[in-house]
Amino acid sequence: MSERVDQLLGQLTLEEKAGLTAGVDMWHAGGAPRLGFRGLKVSDGPNGARGAYWVGTTSACLPCGTALGSTWDVALVERLGHLLAEEARSKGADLLLAPTVNIHRSPLAGRNFECYSEDPFLSARLAVAYINGVQGGGVGATVKHFAANDSEFERHTISSEVDERTLREIYLPPFEAAITEARSLAIMAAYNRLNGTYCAEQPHLVDDILLGEWGFDGFIISDWWGVKSTLGTLRHGADLEMPGPAVFLGDKVLESIEAGEFTEELLDVKLRRLLGAMEQLDVLDQSEPHPDQSIDRPDHRLLLRQAAADSIVLLSNDGVLPLDPNTLTCVAVIGPNADVPIVQGGGSAAVTPHHTTTVLDGLRARLGDGVVVRHERGVDSYRNAPPLDPRWTGGDFRLDYFSNRELSGDPILTQRSASARLTWLGDPAPGVVGGNFSARFTAEFVAPESGIFTFALVVGGKGRLLLGGELVADSWDHHVPGSAFFGLGSKEIRHPVALAAGDRLEVVAEVASLDGVAAAALLVGCLPPLPDDGIAAAAAAAQDADVAIVVVGLNMDWETEGEDRTSMSLPGRQDELIAAVAAANPRTIVAVNAGSPVTMDWAEDVAAIAQLWYLGQESGGAVADVLVGDRNPSGKLPTTFPVRYEDNPTYSPDGDTSRYPGVDGVVRYEEGVFVGYRHYDRAAIAPRFPFGHGLSYTTFDYGEPSLGRDSITADALAGGELVSISVDVTNSGDRTGSEIVQVYVNQVDSTVERPVQELKGFSKVSLAPGERATVSVSLDRRSFAYWDDVERSWQVEPGDFVIRVASSSRDLRGSARLTIR
Repeated sequence: MSERVDQLLGQLTLEEKAGLTAGVDMWHAGGAPRLGFRGLKVSDGPNGARGAYWVGTTSACLPCGTALGSTWDVALVERLGHLLAEEARSKGADLLLAPTVNIHRSPLAGRNFECYSEDPFLSARLAVAYINGVQGGGVGATVKHFAANDSEFERHTISSEVDERTLREIYLPPFEAAITEARSLAIMAAYNRLNGTYCAEQPHLVDDILLGEWGFDGFIISDWWGVKSTLGTLRHGADLEMPGPAVFLGDKVLESIEAGEFTEELLDVKLRRLLGAMEQLDVLDQSEPHPDQSIDRPDHRLLLRQAAADSIVLLSNDGVLPLDPNTLTCVAVIGPNADVPIVQGGGSAAVTPHHTTTVLDGLRARLGDGVVVRHERGVDSYRNAPPLDPRWTGGDFRLDYFSNRELSGDPILTQRSASARLTWLGDPAPGVVGGNFSARFTAEFVAPESGIFTFALVVGGKGRLLLGGELVADSWDHHVPGSAFFGLGSKEIRHPVALAAGDRLEVVAEVASLDGVAAAALLVGCLPPLPDDGIAAAAAAAQDADVAIVVVGLNMDWETEGEDRTSMSLPGRQDELIAAVAAANPRTIVAVNAGSPVTMDWAEDVAAIAQLWYLGQESGGAVADVLVGDRNPSGKLPTTFPVRYEDNPTYSPDGDTSRYPGVDGVVRYEEGVFVGYRHYDRAAIAPRFPFGHGLSYTTFDYGEPSLGRDSITADALAGGELVSISVDVTNSGDRTGSEIVQVYVNQVDSTVERPVQELKGFSKVSLAPGERATVSVSLDRRSFAYWDDVERSWQVEPGDFVIRVASSSRDLRGSARLTIR
């Protein structure tokens, strides 16, 4: 550790040391003003860098975690990390609370969209790239949530019961790589318990593995309100309790030391890690961070559009794609997600984007005036009405803040907001105190068409909605709890209004913060009219079109932090919509705008399926780029898409829910290491679309793989010698495209039950038509090892291994045999 840190520890009083263990507010940690240094300023990720305010500033909005997982592109992800560092610095933030590297254990987990993959190797490679990019840009990364935080059910208290081998082989490798390779400056302790003990004070997880085996020299930050005790945390857990003011650390640390329960010397050990990270981030030489700024950079837009396009996975295609605009006269764009910017999932990952584009916008811009683009929504699929569209109000919305909870007196601040979905955690804006404020939202709505518009209100705190001066929704005096906004929100109240096109209506919503709690939220929703039979109208539009594009899926109400999904099915009547459109037009393309798998019983009845995920702010242009072939699709699935929910590894046929989502405060990871494709391979279950699957507009031929050797000794592997497998890949089509060569390892005979195959390497290669390249992937000792609970170490059992080269987990292109002696 540096001399600077040792000097500071010698200068700090015990009271100042105790103060460094906790935040001072929602986004700032404590510093030492007497010695001239401030605390860290942190910002939520991983979808962007939001800064200290949820409202009033905008941010670059990235594709979600599963979308980035679909790129299988470490170089691209590292570039996005650099972009995030620039965004974080524009917000004055030192530390980004990202990446999220938990595993897709169940297709219903609420935060799957935020995580990369069901596979630990793929997750680890992308995590390392992400962290290298962020930290290479001068901002600290925080890998999270450590560990086995793989669903949202009872997330603050549930105990994930995981055996040691499963923990080591599936759930820890992304964290291990983040720490030992990328040297992440911080790691976030998860809310949940692991085998009975909270992760923020877990001796085995923290002392034995993180600090002991991995030699972590960064600091451990709690998830927000994730610290559960003082002594347990001091002895075996988080170095920094967030947010502030402190509940279990801070002054409680001082009390524990004065009572003889803890020592100043042990506190110094924790502070060395924290101060060391602060020194690396130059925080020790700064008194104040600069204010949050919104800087929309053109180069960021270009990179985000590329990333969004490269995230799209073409699941099926009978030749209808790519579209040729020169042969089209009319295109029907249909579905509830077509003309609404569904660009991110819900929860702390969300940001207010610098701008957004819809799929309908992107297609109209790309196809031009020579192609008629007809739009029909068909059905509604929203859990809550979507936010009031600023296109119907002439731009953004007015917010007046008051320094009390009654909207009395003059406003102390007026802002503009780009969104009618508002969340406030901490102080809502400069000069506005969280926990003691109210706000008035005002917009002038101009009806874009004639019909019944359904306005809606959801509020975290107290609130009401007035239309044209009339109170139509009251959650101020008649609050009914709901599930939105991390469980803080009220039950949605809806109110229909008949309007003619061009009619004007003043929309006013008033909200007051929760009493004494630095949190509030507001959603002013509006559903536009639907025809009496929207599905019939959509089918009629499709019948008259050259091609029909149906954009369906979920949104940030269905996929969100704080709550898991209850079904893999598309909500509402979206399946019926797809069936009707496909019956009307055989050239029907379905674009699925969701961060996790959905049931696709209609998959064989449509001409093509594209998985869009949540693509961030450049969604519309990126989708158009891929559908018309301006950019060749190259995404591959980072998670298995089952035919039905009952096929997934967490399902229990006998109805036992202890495996998922949990019962009596416990969730049992009884499937062990057989997660994702490992489970489908062992059970011989055919998925809807396998892990690693993704089509292209060109084709790739593989040669015979070569190892260059047929055997190696276990000692040579232990000494660091690598095994390299090479294969020639040729673009045999007529378009430039990228292929992801995947390498799976299988032990032929083992005394230990092992997966049929495990991903242990991959490489993405871009080739022009007719071009050939030799792709080489190196494998180390861990590529062949399993965790031995008896020996408490990684073991390589001598014997024969088959190394498979594949285009997906179910598309084998060649193999080679290796004997380990």
